[in-house]
Amino acid sequence: MKLFECQYCQQPLYFESETCDSCGRRLGYLPELGVMSALEPDGDRWNALADTANRYKFCENNAHEVCNWMVLADSPETFCVGCRHNRTIPNLEVPENLPRWRKIEIAKHRLFYTILRLYLPHPTRTEDPERGLAFDFLAAPAPSAPPVLTGHAEGLITLSLAEADDSERERQRHAMGEPYRTLLGHFRHEIAHYYWDLLFRDPQDLQEFRKVFGNEQEDYGAALKQHYEKGAPLNWPQSFVTAYASSHPWEDFAETWAHYFHMVDTLETANAFGMHLRPKVAKSSELATNIDFNPHTASLERIIDAWLPLTFAMNSINRSMGLSDLYPFVLGPGVILKLSFIHARIRACAGHEVAHDDATRAVIAGLKRGAAQPVTEQ
Repeated sequence: MKLFECQYCQQPLYFESETCDSCGRRLGYLPELGVMSALEPDGDRWNALADTANRYKFCENNAHEVCNWMVLADSPETFCVGCRHNRTIPNLEVPENLPRWRKIEIAKHRLFYTILRLYLPHPTRTEDPERGLAFDFLAAPAPSAPPVLTGHAEGLITLSLAEADDSERERQRHAMGEPYRTLLGHFRHEIAHYYWDLLFRDPQDLQEFRKVFGNEQEDYGAALKQHYEKGAPLNWPQSFVTAYASSHPWEDFAETWAHYFHMVDTLETANAFGMHLRPKVAKSSELATNIDFNPHTASLERIIDAWLPLTFAMNSINRSMGLSDLYPFVLGPGVILKLSFIHARIRACAGHEVAHDDATRAVIAGLKRGAAQPVTEQ
């Protein structure tokens, strides 16, 4: 993600900021321009210092303090480009629902930031009744009721409100044996199922998918049942980014797609902070990197070359604080090839052709000969 600043006083800002901590001005995100802007009131509208040619209004969900995105003042839309996809929001008469919904919207807006940066299609149900994207954020109607299941079905992404409860999400993470479980991760995983439906309708595209991920016609229910009963194969790290990815080609695609989103967004943040790695060790050249590129337009080779040493550094810093690895994954050779496939598909959506390389440059030169692969205790 970019690093934002107040146009009035140059104070650095978070993506979720609503008021500048330095000058006190209201802030709003302009999705068409991809910038956070300081605002000045103009009647019932706002002038944006980052775009003096237009006036703006806040997304209607700003009334609930869950959205800081703006809409052009003369637009008939009352919700921003992210919130207009909401089909169902939680019952706000239940006290705990509003703070949980806020957490969900923060994660969802970070998802839409990346969707917009990658120029991926995102029609609403109004724009495309058959293929439009929509969200239901649901809570179980009663403590004794069955839990709401997070998932995707024909363009509708359902997210359980319980996932916004940190303790419940951590309990689920341990119960499922997952190294990583976040609201943003859920969104990135479920949106992958949506894009699979959108991008692989053509038989030729489907054949290309099967060459990389396997045959999705395999019985999905039976595959998940076997996964939960018997677990992943022992050698899964060679070909899958997570154990769950080994359960079925659809889940493999979704986990790998989500991982690609993790990578490009994190590398953009590192680029915004001007990060350079120059480790003081004998083989420092194998861990060195200069993150001076836009990962949304870079080659996958450039992305991987920066990603491996960056995540090694992040894990090392976390361990110095006595924390678990920030990046608890290992990218095996098979995963790199799958990331290359997804990279090419996403770039094609933006109208850019990506030449297939020689087995992704011999799987990124043997993962930099193994020197920069993040160390993760199994």
